[in-house]
Amino acid sequence: MSGERARIAADVREGGFRELLEAQGAEVEVRTLDVADFICSERVAVERKTRADFEKSVVDGRLFEQLRRLTECYPRVVVIVEGEEGAGMLRRESLLGAYSSVVSDFGASMFFTRNPERTAELVHAIARHEQLAEKRPMRVTGARKGLTLAQNQKAIVEMLPMVGPKIADALLRNFGSVGGVFGASEEELLKVEGLGKTRAKAIRNTIGKEYVPPASRRGDAP
Repeated sequence: MSGERARIAADVREGGFRELLEAQGAEVEVRTLDVADFICSERVAVERKTRADFEKSVVDGRLFEQLRRLTECYPRVVVIVEGEEGAGMLRRESLLGAYSSVVSDFGASMFFTRNPERTAELVHAIARHEQLAEKRPMRVTGARKGLTLAQNQKAIVEMLPMVGPKIADALLRNFGSVGGVFGASEEELLKVEGLGKTRAKAIRNTIGKEYVPPASRRGDAP
């Protein structure tokens, strides 16, 4: 077993990790992945974010959409937050709420690493455990299931910031439909068990505030 090498698929955006992972002893395939930054086995996908990107992805809701897609395709999802300095975009309460949502709403595991070298070490360790210790095969394409009407409704609600499967289910049960959720006031949202003020405000801001195209914002390139 000591001479065997684990295979890791890395997304092209993480191509800089090839050398780091190969230095750990991995066999690396860099390719365009539909979801995740690294695939370690048929069941484990890894999403890597710097601390600054993690905060940005919480603010714009991208993180929760990524997690929804990941958990549809892979039974085990790992989120690695890399670096020692955050962007300062989120208050500690909001940041802890986002961490809680990753773990509690999406069932993902979270790890924190200091730098890319430590990230590569962790990704390689996961791949070795899956492929060499547990004998699980490597499979890049996650098996995405066809969705029912209820699953599609949940998927739409889960795209709201800081909303995972459990909160989406609670919102739909409480308001009866996607339209009911989107039409709820902040005060009505606060009555949903487990939602909380931070999530309620983020949801209402996303639904109710005027859309400003990115190119129209000050400092953005046309």
